[in-house]
Amino acid sequence: MKQWQTVCQQSDLIQDTGICALLNHEQVAIFFCRHSRQLYALSNYDPIGQANVMSRGIIGSLGDQKVVASPLYKQHFSLHSGECLEAPEYRLKTYDVRLNQGKVQLRIN
Repeated sequence: MKQWQTVCQQSDLIQDTGICALLNHEQVAIFFCRHSRQLYALSNYDPIGQANVMSRGIIGSLGDQKVVASPLYKQHFSLHSGECLEAPEYRLKTYDVRLNQGKVQLRIN
């Protein structure tokens, strides 16, 4: 059975930008894409810049790939897989995220 933890309210989300939430002592960057109306959740830790900054990144697309650009060195990470497009050996952890009755929830592993 999947268990979900509420990390914020839908009203806390800002379209096309990120917020940072805490899940079991891990910082998670949550993004709400205005065009697709989808939520994405990735690790807030940039493995290249070695800092918790991904929630400050800019979301967009490269071709048909939805991405977030690191605010430090501008590498693009897939919002779906977490893979770095410029350096595939780097990957952000992804999280299952949902909107449930106005609450943003992350799945607890």
